[in-house]
Amino acid sequence: MKTIALLAAASGIALTCGVAQAEDNIVKFGISEYTTHSKTSGISGIGVPPGADATTSNATTVIFTYERLLMPNLGIELVVGVPPTIKANASGSVAFLGNDILSAKSVSPTLLVNYHFGSEGDTWRPYVGLGVNYTRFIDAKSSLATDVSLGDSWGIAGQIGINYAINNNWGLFGSIAALKVKSNLVASGPSVLQTTIDFRPVVYSFGVSYAF
Repeated sequence: MKTIALLAAASGIALTCGVAQAEDNIVKFGISEYTTHSKTSGISGIGVPPGADATTSNATTVIFTYERLLMPNLGIELVVGVPPTIKANASGSVAFLGNDILSAKSVSPTLLVNYHFGSEGDTWRPYVGLGVNYTRFIDAKSSLATDVSLGDSWGIAGQIGINYAINNNWGLFGSIAALKVKSNLVASGPSVLQTTIDFRPVVYSFGVSYAF
């Protein structure tokens, strides 16, 4: 609850700090490649052979961001997007079970404090950001179980990026973000299967921006 309160307070500051001036607000729309780089603690359960494991696939999705500049070089950014579908493939001693044995959608809003290098009016402006990510998995399904649940995750998030100004309002952006996401999975069927998935996603994004 403390973390939620901090996020709410930070968002409130971002929205109410100062009188809005030109280019105090930046919205972005883009495409993201969500690469999971996952590893698990191994799959355990009655009847599960030693060495049973799984890997997760990457996914492409659409993101939306809103950033409020508190000063010319400092802003608070909220990143949301269309939840990508993450799929799991059997590996290790159970690789014979094949691909797409499990799927779930990842809802992962992220709040970041960004520092923008350079000055207002520069054509190229690199930036770095640090913040917190919340991930919730929904619509979890498995061909091996009738009921699947994945725990929620809170973790730090960081990003580096660059903005290119086409004119005073429109621009392009590119960014790389790293998140810390860990979830406990429980799948119930003929047997109860359990594992902890450390996703360690790296997200590559690019798209257009509009400042107002």
